[in-house]
Amino acid sequence: MSRIGLIAGNGRFPGLVLEAARALGREVTVIAVREEASPELEALAARLGGADVHRVSLGQLGTCISLLQAAGASEAIMAGQVKHTRLFSGVVPDLTLLKVLGRVRSKNTDALISAVADVLAEHGITLVDSTTFLRPLLAGAGTLGRRAPAGDERRDLEVGYRVADVLAGLDIGQSVVVKDQAVVAVEAMEGTDEVIARGGRLGGPGTRVVKVAKPNQDMRFDVPVVGVPTIEAMRAAGATAISIDAGRTLVLDGAAFVRAADEAGIAVVGREP
Repeated sequence: MSRIGLIAGNGRFPGLVLEAARALGREVTVIAVREEASPELEALAARLGGADVHRVSLGQLGTCISLLQAAGASEAIMAGQVKHTRLFSGVVPDLTLLKVLGRVRSKNTDALISAVADVLAEHGITLVDSTTFLRPLLAGAGTLGRRAPAGDERRDLEVGYRVADVLAGLDIGQSVVVKDQAVVAVEAMEGTDEVIARGGRLGGPGTRVVKVAKPNQDMRFDVPVVGVPTIEAMRAAGATAISIDAGRTLVLDGAAFVRAADEAGIAVVGREP
């Protein structure tokens, strides 16, 4: 089978993609973002039969492309978060990335990664759906744990949908925290766990979390992801319910995620498309 490139950020997502791709017989070349990717990727690659792992700084897009071309990869997949704030804190772009930055009017996620995808395509590398190897991990619809949201929780989730859908459509953030039908915190560049924590500090116990996909979500990048750390953040903040979008949210370690939610008494619901 053809070789695929894995452009890896932080978290469990890249490792799961690597495992699934190797299980399907795909050869993989890993481009690990030096500032973000897990230090365990090399060990995992070795256990899975020696996938190549190259650590490349965030600004070195030209190096990334050269490595993928040298490996014969005609496709690439992005997995794992890269903190957007890094673009404003010391990234040294190479000439290739400078050309990308020159193409975009703003440094929001969609604009930047779409431009990167275009440059990859110009060099013969197609960026593919980031859930390609992980479709079974996409959230189902309806109540996902032991407890369905209660009436007051559902009312807060409905408020969260109206706000989060607008924010996501503007490519600002994908998560909001609501309590008593008042928006307590909204996500920008800080990430879901941090906005959950801020919502807990501002609103106290009893907050609810809504995490949505963008209205026209490009499944090649920035797909919503939740996992056990999401539940741990909610437990610490005193949040009691979370909604995620069915079919468009990856649930990492799904059984453990639901078990952690049940143990914490947190209601989890997958919103119908």
